[in-house]
Amino acid sequence: MASIILKRTNHKMPLVGLGLWKIRNSHCADMVYNAIKVGYRLFDGAADYGNEKEAGEGVRRALEEGIVKREELFITSKLWNTNHAHDHAKAAAKMQLELWGLDYFDLYLVHFPVALAYVDPKHRYPPEWWGDDKKSVNLQNTPFQETWGAMEELVDEGLAKNIGVSNVGGVLLVDILSYARIEPQVLQVELHPYLTQQPLLNLAKTLGIAVTAYSSFGPQSYVELGFKVDAKPLFEQDPIVKAAITRKKEPAQILLRWATQKGIAVIPKTNNPSRLLTNLDCTSFDLTEAEIQFISGLNINFRLNNPADIDPRLAIFA
Repeated sequence: MASIILKRTNHKMPLVGLGLWKIRNSHCADMVYNAIKVGYRLFDGAADYGNEKEAGEGVRRALEEGIVKREELFITSKLWNTNHAHDHAKAAAKMQLELWGLDYFDLYLVHFPVALAYVDPKHRYPPEWWGDDKKSVNLQNTPFQETWGAMEELVDEGLAKNIGVSNVGGVLLVDILSYARIEPQVLQVELHPYLTQQPLLNLAKTLGIAVTAYSSFGPQSYVELGFKVDAKPLFEQDPIVKAAITRKKEPAQILLRWATQKGIAVIPKTNNPSRLLTNLDCTSFDLTEAEIQFISGLNINFRLNNPADIDPRLAIFA
């Protein structure tokens, strides 16, 4: 399986994985189990997805049946915004491991560079973005350096093999390196042809930080686009459709190959078991350099996931 070698540990992170965001709880255990059966080894979860226990059940079933060994899997999870304080961060990671039924995460990321007021998991889990009124966003003054120190201690204690960040821009990435004892190994960001983020990719490459892309398919409907731009869903864009027809592949596979051919890991989600194999089969062919450039030329800096849409104080991409 194609993989990326992480700089500090030399661990192999698979190039293609299954994202668990919005995979329904009732389907999650079976999806993870079936994904392992067909060859998936990377699984990307998070506290905010609300399906950690079910994902862990799928892993446990595959392990018990001898389909795979734990060391052959690469399990990623994320620290949620309400747990950025040192003690809360460590407690959160341990609770998430317990939900998964694991002794360690292969990769643990800070989900967003946003510190929200602490929410006791006994009170509400997952805590989401809002307060109890489902309207207010309650910020907390926790410096990122404190959060990163807790992440490093997770590595020291063997609870996370690798640590990294998500939804972080270049300024914060460079700042983290100024005090990090253990540098981020992975940067996970929204990345697709409508949001190529090339300057950030160049910086990550220079720093030796691996990149994982989420939302690889971009906006999949005109509703998601919101008629804010003169564009259409990426599945309908000519360079992608033509590349798919030429190779007898699906547009989704072309979008995934556009990223993986550049050494960027992808974690497409699906609730459709039949698409598991289709998405996984995105490294068996190559695009031409011209095709990659044409697809990259679709960039319009269109972002699907922007916390500023929730509250202007969360404008982390401003």
